[in-house]
Amino acid sequence: MCGIVGYIGHAKAGEILLKGMRRLEYRGYDSAGVAIKDDNNIVIEKKKGRIKEIEQDNIIAGNAGIGHTRWATHGKPSDENSHPFFDCDESIAIVHNGIIDNFVTLKESLEKEGHEFKSQTDSEVIAHLIESHYENDLLEAVKKTISQLRGSYAIVAIHKDEDYMVACRNQSPLVIGVGTDENMVASDVPAILDRTNEVIYLMDGDIAKISYKDIELWDETGANVTREPKIISWTVEDAEKGGYDHFMLKEIYEQPKAIHDSILGRLGEFKDVDFSKYNIDMIKIISCGTSYHAGLVGKYIIEEISGIPCMTALASEYRYSSPSDIYPFTILISQSGETADTLAAAKEARRRGCKTLAITNVLDSSITREVDEVVYTHAGPEIGVAATKTFTTQLIVLYLIAIQLGLKKEKLLVEEADELRNQLRRLPRKVEILLNNTDHIKEISKNILAKSEDIFFVGRNINYPVALEGALKLKEIAYIHAAGYPAGELKHGPFALLTKKTPVIGICVKDQTYEKMIGNIGEIAARESPIIGVAEEDMELQKLCDELVYIPDIQPLFSPVLVNVVMQLFAYYTAYQLNCSIDKPRNLAKSVTVE
Repeated sequence: MCGIVGYIGHAKAGEILLKGMRRLEYRGYDSAGVAIKDDNNIVIEKKKGRIKEIEQDNIIAGNAGIGHTRWATHGKPSDENSHPFFDCDESIAIVHNGIIDNFVTLKESLEKEGHEFKSQTDSEVIAHLIESHYENDLLEAVKKTISQLRGSYAIVAIHKDEDYMVACRNQSPLVIGVGTDENMVASDVPAILDRTNEVIYLMDGDIAKISYKDIELWDETGANVTREPKIISWTVEDAEKGGYDHFMLKEIYEQPKAIHDSILGRLGEFKDVDFSKYNIDMIKIISCGTSYHAGLVGKYIIEEISGIPCMTALASEYRYSSPSDIYPFTILISQSGETADTLAAAKEARRRGCKTLAITNVLDSSITREVDEVVYTHAGPEIGVAATKTFTTQLIVLYLIAIQLGLKKEKLLVEEADELRNQLRRLPRKVEILLNNTDHIKEISKNILAKSEDIFFVGRNINYPVALEGALKLKEIAYIHAAGYPAGELKHGPFALLTKKTPVIGICVKDQTYEKMIGNIGEIAARESPIIGVAEEDMELQKLCDELVYIPDIQPLFSPVLVNVVMQLFAYYTAYQLNCSIDKPRNLAKSVTVE
């Protein structure tokens, strides 16, 4: 969840590290710091708060260093608990992401040896362990150190007398940027994109020795390995705001392109996965947060198109559930491919004997090495913490998978599959129509939602999960209490909370639940709650709703894509009215890489 950047070369390391750290701000953080090496000296500058709190004048002009943005786990946010950390004699500096499970035992042992600690973090233990093993070889000291660690980590270490960095990872992401007479290391690609588009993804157990001209790698067995760099197709401009006020708004408006890119080359035969290899009679979708909501929509998509029974599970719950004698084909969804609970669920699913498929947005991310099959969304970089275009492209992939499974199961005729593909082709234009008509959404957000303390989102069938996602978005970035419900469940308890001050956003598409949904909205209207309808044009709804946002006509099966864009805009413009930190909401991080 924290951000790491390292640099070694001939340029001013401090400037490069701070720029890279700013590009990792979306991951969420509460403090920041850098350690710069110059000749035979390391100077650390770190502060609680934002990167701008670091005093530029105190950063020495060295050509190597490491930087870190911290999201507190062990120890409250403070200057002392900020990274990087020194060893006792300030010869070694380290940054660390993850959690060291056995740090208490290690710390007690080190203290008995005379080591003095200056923070309450688990991370500082690493610096002192390296010091205890150091004998004029930083690489060997780090190797001995990680053999003692239990837990998750991405670590970068420097020594004042060594002309290289050491980087290693276990269950926490780390990439090496391959440059010309310079190299970098970072938690995520955006941090290094302005210097290079060639990256090497470290795998669990890897350790790397990085100088300005060489990169050496060893795998978890200790064998020296060579991995060819991957070329990143998107540019640093893709990771910039491009004139929008916030990354989130930019990413909402990028959805037509993201949909197009995700269906490109896939509307003939879907070749990402050869489903003929598998006997799929049942599917389980496992994920967290917004990806879980995508999975819930996916359940409806898969069952309607392919006829295959589908279940869903939260990754954090699945890990600890009891195994059964049923072995469903298991789909795991993770935008980053690094979500700790989803990674653990992938390992557990395979341990139980299930065949697994991952849907992710990040090339060569950790989850791709834990599953049998991978399907990539093509959303491009998503910087805002609140997921927008990645949710939409996850849905697109689920439609594509369902169509292919429907053909395999002979539930779909070829002509029916072609019509579903045509619906997918039309989606980018329909989303554009919505995005070109946002004035009414802005007015509702300003005049109703931003003035409310509690808001309900209701839907039925395939749009029930979209109600959950709409409520989550509002909570995430506007800090307003919101709850999503199946509309038919309101009378089983939540009706007690309806008042004149409780707006209800009702999703009403013309599917098999339409008449029932009209009835549900009528019941809400009788309680005098303000009703905001999201629907295709309809005279009856106009009589029941206080406000209506219209979506273009669409086959109900594909309506979640359009409805969810409205939900994203409601959340964004409400948060904008309330002057909230939209791209970096409090207490949240983009990638939850710790349990």
